[in-house]
Amino acid sequence: MPTSSASTTDSAKSATGGVQSLERAFDLLERMADAGGEVGLSELSASSGLPLPTIHRLMRTLVACGYVRQQPNRRYALGPRLIRLGESASRLLGTWARPYLARLVEETGETANMALLDGDEIVYVAQVPSKHSMRMFTEVGRRVLPHSTGVGKALLANTPDHEVRALLARTGMPAATEKTITTPEGFLAALEDVRRAGYAVDDNEQEIGVRCLAVSVPNSPTAAAISISGPAGRVTDAATDKIVPVLQQVAGELSEALATQNPA
Repeated sequence: MPTSSASTTDSAKSATGGVQSLERAFDLLERMADAGGEVGLSELSASSGLPLPTIHRLMRTLVACGYVRQQPNRRYALGPRLIRLGESASRLLGTWARPYLARLVEETGETANMALLDGDEIVYVAQVPSKHSMRMFTEVGRRVLPHSTGVGKALLANTPDHEVRALLARTGMPAATEKTITTPEGFLAALEDVRRAGYAVDDNEQEIGVRCLAVSVPNSPTAAAISISGPAGRVTDAATDKIVPVLQQVAGELSEALATQNPA
């Protein structure tokens, strides 16, 4: 008969020419991440529009590969094997960002950083230090809470208020300095300032004597922000007016590079 493996293979192709089952599997993983990492099959079916038998088949394969695990309550959670992939991807993203951070250092004179939102924490994945003898240094891999950092504000600026409140309830809001914002209302007001101004400021909130300016990287494959940090005596209001447009331009160029998968 003319219907053969060729037609079966074609039917498995997606509209984009890819393999439909792979696209569906990755879509389910992203939906699980968006839902907090643990979901039931009926929730996935409702959000994806796929029939339950299809989702069950895909999840069974993901479980067998270690990318998903089935909980005792029969719900499904993201599996530990994803951690290695995520860590490698984060390092690679930091590597891609370094030329853009180097440009920030050249044009602003201050240390440039890139950070991601990893769960409820901020993790720094790349840094290019300032050439000044007095400069800021944040160890790559360092984790901090979002409420006391410019990158944290930039990353959470467009997150719904109720989700921000939930995050703050989970992490608490310990004071790193006397200028750290320590109330949800104060932090939400700061996020409104970020949305209005187009950039975030850490004004002695993580470390006394240090100011940071940060912007998010638009349309990044994972929530990312870039920043500059330096002594408060150099990162003044006058300097801010000159630095912010450079930050925004570099963030836009990095976004375009990541979208075209040609970051170099």
